Amino acid sequence: MGGPGGLVARFEAPPKPWAAGHRGVDLAAAPGAEIRSAAPGVVTFSGLVAGHPVVTVTHPASGTPPLRTTYLPVTGTVAVGTTVAAGQVIGRLAPATGHCAGRDCLHWGLLRGGRYLDPLALFGAGAARLLPLGRDG
Repeated sequence: MGGPGGLVARFEAPPKPWAAGHRGVDLAAAPGAEIRSAAPGVVTFSGLVAGHPVVTVTHPASGTPPLRTTYLPVTGTVAVGTTVAAGQVIGRLAPATGHCAGRDCLHWGLLRGGRYLDPLALFGAGAARLLPLGRDG
């Protein structure tokens, strides 16, 4: 991300896929801030979702299915299909969408298949959770 920012809201995994939770982290940022890819990958989506601009980067070397990072509200500046490096600008933050209680922020998500994960785990800062043996993730 371009410029200073801080953590506005942490990831909160929903207890069930359809239940309430916070499926990413929110980072303070000003409209127009450059948004950068968290890891190398390929831009696989850039467009509107429910009226909000979103950019998705798929990270092919991250396992099966590959990890995907999502960035919203971000107006993409890189074409779908473009290979990007970690730290490469992929878009600019659009004005507030109401997600962060009316303030400007970047909502950054991480998925493997249809399962949401804590994106801070990419940098070793995600929440650790101990699960019982034998539980399928």
